[in-house]
Amino acid sequence: MTIQRAFCAGSTLADVKCAPSDARGDPVIVRCTARLLKLLAPVDIADAPSGPDDWYANLVWINRRKCVLLVHAETLFPVFVADVRKPQLSHFGHFVAGTVATALADEGLLPGCLGPLDPTHVQVARTASRSVLGFMNDMVFLSEHMAAQAGGVTRLDIEELNAFLRRTPYNRGGYIRPRDAVRQR
Repeated sequence: MTIQRAFCAGSTLADVKCAPSDARGDPVIVRCTARLLKLLAPVDIADAPSGPDDWYANLVWINRRKCVLLVHAETLFPVFVADVRKPQLSHFGHFVAGTVATALADEGLLPGCLGPLDPTHVQVARTASRSVLGFMNDMVFLSEHMAAQAGGVTRLDIEELNAFLRRTPYNRGGYIRPRDAVRQR
């Protein structure tokens, strides 16, 4: 059982293994859509400048199930988590760090290759890039389509969906797959 599956199945935070923050102690900036901020409320919203290592998070409803899509700002590396419950998001830093660390491990990547992943240094901020949000909308459309083909989000193979999203080329000054963009960093 991977860490993501264990965490999504309702296990405790002790099951989430995350890489320690780098020596600089930089915060993990997660830029949330208004819909996700409403679900996370009350939460302190940081006024942090936009950066290439920011993560964007969106709350998506597919077949009446809450799903979260996390996307790295620079590489567009996506992490789709289906059937999320509100208690899982109560420790949002652990949720983000755990799911991202698992996704990177699934791709054979080092935990810190997209910036720090310290769950105690996660800062929530408002979205800052309409471009990233546009790419996320494309990913949501693809996810909804794959869920419909599978017969619903509960029957959807989430690992297959994530692999598909990470291997789909997106045009950001030239077509590149998120997985390849991470490897080129």
